[in-house]
Amino acid sequence: MTTEKKIYDLHHEHQEWLSKLSFYKDDLAVMQMRVEEVASKNTSKEYLALVDHYSNQFLIQNGQISQLKHEIKNHEAIIESSVISNATAADHRSMPDHVEQREKMERFEVIFAELREDFNTFLAKVL
Repeated sequence: MTTEKKIYDLHHEHQEWLSKLSFYKDDLAVMQMRVEEVASKNTSKEYLALVDHYSNQFLIQNGQISQLKHEIKNHEAIIESSVISNATAADHRSMPDHVEQREKMERFEVIFAELREDFNTFLAKVL
C-alpha cells in the first residue's frame, strides 16, 4: 500500500534533510581536522592505524552524504516537474511518500551518530 503526503510536506522534509546533510558534511570536515591533528602528534602504529580507519570512515560518510543529496535532489525535481505540469492547487495535492528515502536518511543518521561517538571516545583517549 502506497501512502501519500502533501507536496509541501515532502518538499519541507527534503529541505530539512539537505540542511542536516550540510551540517554532517561540516562536522566531518571538523573531525577530519582533528584526526590530522592526532596523526601529527602521535606516531605509534596503533594510533596511525586508527587515524587511517577514521579517515576512511569519514570518506565513506562523505560519499553517503553525496549520494543522499543526489537522491533527494532527484526526488525534488520530480515534485517540481509535477507542479510545473499542473500548478493548480499544488499546495493541496499529494504525491507518493518517499518512505525508502526516509529510511535511508534515518539509517545514515544512526550510523553517523555512532561514528561520531566512537571518534570522540578515541579523541578522549589520545588527546
